Amino acid sequence: MTSVSNMPPVRVGSAARAPASPVLWQVPDQASSESAEFDVAIVGLGYVGLPTALAYHNAGSRVLAFDVSDRRIRDIRSNRADLIASDRARLRSALVDQGFTLTSRARDLARAGAVVVCVPTPVDEHLIPDLSALRRACATVVERAVPGQLLILTSTTYVGCTEDLLVTPLRERGLNVGEDVFVAFSAERIDPGNQLVAQEDVPRVVGASTPKCEERAYRLLRRYAQRVHRVGSLGAAEMTKLIENTFRAVNIALANEFADICRVLGIDVTDVIEAASTKPYGFMAFMPGAGVGGHCIPCDPHYLLWQLRKNRVEAPVIAEAMSQIAARPGRLVERIRQTLSDAGRGLRGARVLVIGVSYKPDVSDLRESPALEIMASLQHAGADVGYADPRVRLLSLADGTVLESVERPEEFEADVILVHTRHTGTDLSWVSTNQIVIDATYTSNDVPRRVLP
Repeated sequence: MTSVSNMPPVRVGSAARAPASPVLWQVPDQASSESAEFDVAIVGLGYVGLPTALAYHNAGSRVLAFDVSDRRIRDIRSNRADLIASDRARLRSALVDQGFTLTSRARDLARAGAVVVCVPTPVDEHLIPDLSALRRACATVVERAVPGQLLILTSTTYVGCTEDLLVTPLRERGLNVGEDVFVAFSAERIDPGNQLVAQEDVPRVVGASTPKCEERAYRLLRRYAQRVHRVGSLGAAEMTKLIENTFRAVNIALANEFADICRVLGIDVTDVIEAASTKPYGFMAFMPGAGVGGHCIPCDPHYLLWQLRKNRVEAPVIAEAMSQIAARPGRLVERIRQTLSDAGRGLRGARVLVIGVSYKPDVSDLRESPALEIMASLQHAGADVGYADPRVRLLSLADGTVLESVERPEEFEADVILVHTRHTGTDLSWVSTNQIVIDATYTSNDVPRRVLP
């Protein structure tokens, strides 16, 4: 969040809606259901907030969708948001329904019985948590809170953040948490681009300030989620998301390390992982790659490490895993340099084409994508770098260089092709036997001269 504009709410359409699901909760006397125009307001309409708003609307809730960006509101209203097919269909339905309202006016939040905060919590270039957007969002929600409202924080953050940014400021306003207003934490569990698991089928975890807060939050989450798991405190709910993604980070770092070991020993690491996966217990497959991107794994463990440093507590396994993850793109650049050297030429002046630059297949999300660091490092070393990604038309590197996706990659005449992200339907049949292919996806068995990182 950067500012709160004065754009009026957009009441989008008036078509008849599907029958609403049963109302599972009532706001208390201070803000009766008649006075609450919306069942829920979603603050932040990015990769998490917009699908969440659509899930609530699809379940029959009256939804106020709020974002400070007028441009984002316009993109959503024009159906230009990056969504999976099922959510795009939901958005089309929502945009012609009076039960779904877009706004960038903060004062409209007072019109909702519940407010769910879904803003990003990244890390900065020094891997320090950047809480600026979350602090602004929570301050806005606290300022606009009205008696009877339920406030739920879903953004991944440090343990104690909900207390710091919602509970304490509300009390300073004179609102008694658990009686006048209700506060809970339930971390988002959205996997961008995943069309195999419906959002409704992913269990939600919730912790709250008081039993009344927990019950209110449970009932709101159950409006669309098939299962809600309760924990005993705000802190336990906050820590749950941190352990989920720290677990993934540590295991991805381990998979990358095994990939390096297998390469040295002349073993196909994918064969090894597939074989280990046949064990029906005690093993979970993680695949190596060019690095880790997205809004969770590269960031979330650093919120825990940051908090632990403040408390003089060490977490050496987590710290080393994150260090290795951060170093992975650099190692891939060195692998490209080494491969070119083995072929009798240097990196300077070499033409390198990157296939796929988003952080994972079938999304356009560039957040924390290893491709950005890899391309910047290659360019800094003197390589002529291009990329081909039908989902990302333009991108900017850290030094301000703007690159445009190559429409016909076969005409790039690359010396080295780095397969970074392979979207569904990516065709590599044009690759010639004269071109070196470094396959950071470990899946491109259909290309000649394939080299593993």
